[in-house]
Amino acid sequence: MRIALFATCIGDTMFPDAARATALLLTRLGHEVVFPPEQTCCGQMHVNTGYQPDALPLVRNYAENFGDPAIEAVVAPSGSCVGSVRHQHRIVAERYGTPALRSGVETVRVKTYELSELLVDVLGVTDVGAHFPHRVTYHPTCHSLRMLRVGDKPLRLLREVRDIDLVELPEADVCCGFGGTFAIKNADTSTAMLADKIRNVGATGAEFCCASDSSCLMHIGGGISRLRMATGTVHLAEILASVSKPAGVRA
Repeated sequence: MRIALFATCIGDTMFPDAARATALLLTRLGHEVVFPPEQTCCGQMHVNTGYQPDALPLVRNYAENFGDPAIEAVVAPSGSCVGSVRHQHRIVAERYGTPALRSGVETVRVKTYELSELLVDVLGVTDVGAHFPHRVTYHPTCHSLRMLRVGDKPLRLLREVRDIDLVELPEADVCCGFGGTFAIKNADTSTAMLADKIRNVGATGAEFCCASDSSCLMHIGGGISRLRMATGTVHLAEILASVSKPAGVRA
């Protein structure tokens, strides 16, 4: 299958390992991964803060870069950005775009997937051959859970990872408090929500907190680091791309 990787702007600038892991994983599974070099932000932050017309060039750019009929699917290591493509792009195109753009948006939005959706629903795989010998807890991000409705797909993938010790996160479906500019505009509320999330992460005794959105991991990781907790953060893609080292290879 020919799959285009949408790295996302936060992935490109701050968390490139998640995008690299996505490409590595899909290549290892036998698929051709392409990277349209002119891709940029999906425009979610513009729409969320009330600047819908300013998101129009970004929506157009996405449709042009990923609309190639030879691209069978588009994948992003971000439920938040995929949610924007699938839902917000249509709104922006209908309000401010041309008929041609509306058609292009519709073509590309239906073939854009968050990583766990692509693996489970499109490629039909849950065991990707990963190996991650650590205690892990999983935080389901709000956009993946409520907008994309990925359900337990990430957990189904994690349960198949060799030697992983997957522990349930108390109150897992409660928001971590990030929400983009919500964390800035409502800092006190965001901080209180983050404190609850970190307390629950700590209660699991996990070595790593895993999620499918780097933005939430950034928020959770920042709180964890300030408390000097031993827990790390890791993107779902990075766990799924991990494999055992060949015999004789030193760590």
